[in-house]
Amino acid sequence: MVFSEGDIVRKDRRLFRKFDGLKYGWLKDAEKFLLLLVIVFLVFRFVIGCSFVKGESMLPTLKNGELVLYVRFCPKYKAGDVVSVRIPSEEYYVKRIIAAAGDTIDIRDGSVYVNGEQIEEDYIQGRTEQQGAVKYPMTLKEGQIFIMGDNREESADSRTFGVVGERQIKGKLVLQMGRQKGKYYIRKVE
Repeated sequence: MVFSEGDIVRKDRRLFRKFDGLKYGWLKDAEKFLLLLVIVFLVFRFVIGCSFVKGESMLPTLKNGELVLYVRFCPKYKAGDVVSVRIPSEEYYVKRIIAAAGDTIDIRDGSVYVNGEQIEEDYIQGRTEQQGAVKYPMTLKEGQIFIMGDNREESADSRTFGVVGERQIKGKLVLQMGRQKGKYYIRKVE
């Protein structure tokens, strides 16, 4: 049997028409998937972040191994906020803000004083003692933050390495997730 060139072209067109719907659907699905990946990347890059808690320095508020989510944009950080911060050694820590710019902080008799008044810290574990070469009382300059862990006897914080800049804060923690006694939980960070 002899085929003409026109027969072959018509046969090829029929074959391609048969698969055009499948190709188009696959391409649309791939396009949606890539768009979703871009959106997820942008959200985690610019809006929220996540980190794992390492160590016991934030007990009893946060436990070792918990996953925490933080919001990257916060117009003003204030005392009591739990934040993810990059310390001078380039490590990331999760700590609580104790004082901000303009505040005077002092540590004496196992307690913390901000602007001359002892602060109420019902979330801490252990006594608060001075560490490192930081001299008290200390007044924080513009853009400076004083951070501490809630487990004061086990925490390396601003008492050890000094104040951190607001630009070192990566975000304010909003959720903590973990597992306890075989059950998973999600809680708001307070």
